[in-house]
Amino acid sequence: MHRCGKGRNARGIITAGHRGGGHKRLYRQIDFRRNEKNIYGRIVTIEYDPNRNASICLIHYGDGEKKYILHPRGAIIGDTIVSGTEVPIKMGNALPLSAV
Repeated sequence: MHRCGKGRNARGIITAGHRGGGHKRLYRQIDFRRNEKNIYGRIVTIEYDPNRNASICLIHYGDGEKKYILHPRGAIIGDTIVSGTEVPIKMGNALPLSAV
């Protein structure tokens, strides 16, 4: 009778290395739309996200809402960001292409 190995022992259990699922990951919802128009937000934390290569920032908006965005390069904790059509062109601000 031919036995197929594939990293299994006599009981058929996988014993080779490289077999785990890894650590559990919490998924963080990222706000890509940036719909909070003309409401200033402050960067509170810069965090590591295990689900993507980029870092993320937690933003506290002036109306009490909290959202995650991708970390803009050069932004530090305490910076203010805003999205809208009449906002200054600055790192972290979001404008429509027609306003750039």
